[in-house]
Amino acid sequence: MTDFGTRLARAIEERGRFCVGIDPHVALLQQWGLSDDVASLERFALTVVEAVAPVVGVVKPQSAFYERFGSRGVAVLERVIAESRAAGALVLLDVKRGDIGSTSQAYADAYLDPASPLASDAITASPYLGFGSLDPMVEACRRHDAGLFVLVLTSNKEGPEVQHARGADGTVAGVVLDHLRRLNADARPIGSFGAVIGATIGSTEEDLDINGPFLVPGYGAQGGTTDDLRRIFGSAARWALPSSSREVLAAGPDVTALRDAARRGNDAVRGLDA
Repeated sequence: MTDFGTRLARAIEERGRFCVGIDPHVALLQQWGLSDDVASLERFALTVVEAVAPVVGVVKPQSAFYERFGSRGVAVLERVIAESRAAGALVLLDVKRGDIGSTSQAYADAYLDPASPLASDAITASPYLGFGSLDPMVEACRRHDAGLFVLVLTSNKEGPEVQHARGADGTVAGVVLDHLRRLNADARPIGSFGAVIGATIGSTEEDLDINGPFLVPGYGAQGGTTDDLRRIFGSAARWALPSSSREVLAAGPDVTALRDAARRGNDAVRGLDA
């Protein structure tokens, strides 16, 4: 299998950069006329997979919405991952894990090893126990041709107290970006180690030239626009994956309406290549 960066570049070229979040939270289940139970979770999630996985490059299930149902919910997540990949979409599993030592290795085994039923193309991770705490995940990505998207500049109001903090080597966010830049050095067409940067952060003076991709939550219903992406990322916007959940999922449960919403989202961000 080719490395994640190469697969992602191909997916963007063939299917576009729009990333659809498969997030079955209670309000959306209710909006679809469904109950808050495992059967409804399964119906919701697999309907979304049927609609969007054949037409978008990346889907992003948020693990917590499945985990809250226990083992039966995780079994649904396994199907979401497998069926999305079978339909040709890359799966970026949003787990935001971050720990040390053997625990970090166990997370890497769970989500990045092809032998695991939860194995995905890429995952999200938190570096705030020190970037070195992610080494087992980094090595697993290299071994299994997977990707890692690391939290850098998030849209939540609490984020700046950590991410904007300044030490001898610059801001915390800047140090994380430096680590990603080193991991992606000399990669072509793009590295496999990306940054999570919110579409609603306003602006940043950080150097975003990391030769890697960006997961950009907060696009669409949460307020982020295409103009925001151009302003934040500049020429690096061509490697941005604007992610939206509610804006697409609210079109359900009709499969055609969901697919059309995903296609509209893709069309709206095609100009970022320019």
